[in-house]
Amino acid sequence: MGLLGFIGMGNMGFAMLKGALKVFQKEQLAFTCLEKEIKEKVNGETGVKYLENNVELVKSSKYIVLAIKPQVYESVLDEIKESVTADHVIISIAPGIDIAYLQNKLGTDVLVARAMPNTPALVNEGMSGLCFCKNSFTEEERNTVVQFFQSFGKCEVVDEKLMNAVVCASGSSPAYVYMFIEALADGAVKYGIPREQAYSFAAQTVLGAAKMVLETKEHPGKLKDQVCSPGGTTIAAVSALEEYGFRNAVIKATDRCYEKTTAFSK
Repeated sequence: MGLLGFIGMGNMGFAMLKGALKVFQKEQLAFTCLEKEIKEKVNGETGVKYLENNVELVKSSKYIVLAIKPQVYESVLDEIKESVTADHVIISIAPGIDIAYLQNKLGTDVLVARAMPNTPALVNEGMSGLCFCKNSFTEEERNTVVQFFQSFGKCEVVDEKLMNAVVCASGSSPAYVYMFIEALADGAVKYGIPREQAYSFAAQTVLGAAKMVLETKEHPGKLKDQVCSPGGTTIAAVSALEEYGFRNAVIKATDRCYEKTTAFSK
C-alpha cells in the first residue's frame, strides 16, 4: 500500500502535493483528477503517478487527502465508502464539513483528520488548522499527518469546535491581505511610485511585519506602538484607519466568513 493519495488536484491539492514531495518519496504518492490536461501536467512536473479512479486510489493508499470542493463530498464519499477500512486515515480540508459527517458516511471506526490549510501553501508559507477524531491514532499516524501539513508551512492542532474560526483566521484571510496590499500600493501609486515598485514595497512590508509578530512574540499592538512616534506620520495614518473603521471592517468580514462556513455544515 502506498502512503498518500490525493483525490482532487486543484490549486490547493497541487500545493499540498508539492509540499509532500519534500518529505515523502514520489513513489509513495498518487492522485486522481477528472481533467486529463491537469493529470498530465502534474505528472509531468512532479513525477507522481495518477490513477484512473478514486476507488483504485483508496485501495492503494493509507492516507487519503480529500482535496475537493464541499459540494462534491457526498458523491465522492458514496463512491469510496465500500473501499475505506479502519486502516485508512481520511484527511479532509473542506470548510464546514465536520468529522461526524465523514464518519457517518464512511464508518465510525475510520480515522479522520480535519484540516484547514490556505493558499500560501503554494509558496511553502501555508498555515493550517488541524484536528483529529477521538478514535485512537497511533503516534506514527498522528505524526505523519502533522508532518504532511508542515511540509508546506506551519500548522496548529486545535479542538474541532474551533475549526470554523480557523477558516476566518487563516483559511479565507489571505484574500483580505491581498486587498490590503493592493490598496496600499494604490495609495503609493497615487503619489508617484510606479505600480510594480508599489507592490514590492507593500508586499515586502506585510511579509516583514508578519515575521516580526511571529519571531519577536510581541503583541501586535506593542509593535504598532513602536512605529507610532508622537505627533508623527504613522499615528496620523493609524488615526485615519480608526476613523474609517479598519478594525471593524475586518471583524465584520470575519463574522460573514464564519456564518458562511457554519452554513456549509448544515
